[in-house]
Amino acid sequence: MSPRNTAMGARHTRSAIVARGLDVASMEGLGGLTIGRLAHDLAISKSGLLGHFGSKQSLQLAVLDAAADVFRHEVWDRVADQPAGLPRLRATCEAWVSYLERRVFPGGCFFTAVTSEFDDRHGPVRDGVARLARRWNRSLRADAERAAADLPAGTDPDQLVYELSSLMLGLNYALQMWDDECAPERTRRAVHRLLGPPAAT
Repeated sequence: MSPRNTAMGARHTRSAIVARGLDVASMEGLGGLTIGRLAHDLAISKSGLLGHFGSKQSLQLAVLDAAADVFRHEVWDRVADQPAGLPRLRATCEAWVSYLERRVFPGGCFFTAVTSEFDDRHGPVRDGVARLARRWNRSLRADAERAAADLPAGTDPDQLVYELSSLMLGLNYALQMWDDECAPERTRRAVHRLLGPPAAT
């Protein structure tokens, strides 16, 4: 087998491991990712799997980065062409609701789950979760600050980000705990109360 085919095979195997890891972690948390579990699920040896990541922690970080890529594609990339400020903030909230409503991850919002799992721990995985959360909050805060000029006087961007984030946490809970099919539309109405309805097209 040529080195090129070997490298392609290695990338394919790594991608398959990460994809399976995303599904498992979405349902059972990053703590549910074990070398033995994934090796069994994918019918490969433990040593073969370890050869791609070296440790459980490296595997967890790779799955975390892959989840961030999915979220970026499902939310950020969908609103990248929107004008900064209120239009993009509205579009971001709609993309966020849609991401949860469509259950992109089988266990609901991946980041809600791993934040609850690691918020009282220390180490590189917790640091990675916090880094991604800070990046997301900075993006929301920037649009909220610009949007404030088009919202009622005295609108506090930090309070706005807090309330929008709380709505999405509540939506994830309603979908996952109660399978509440009305929750996405309730969330949209709540967002409209905060931001106003989208402009008619």
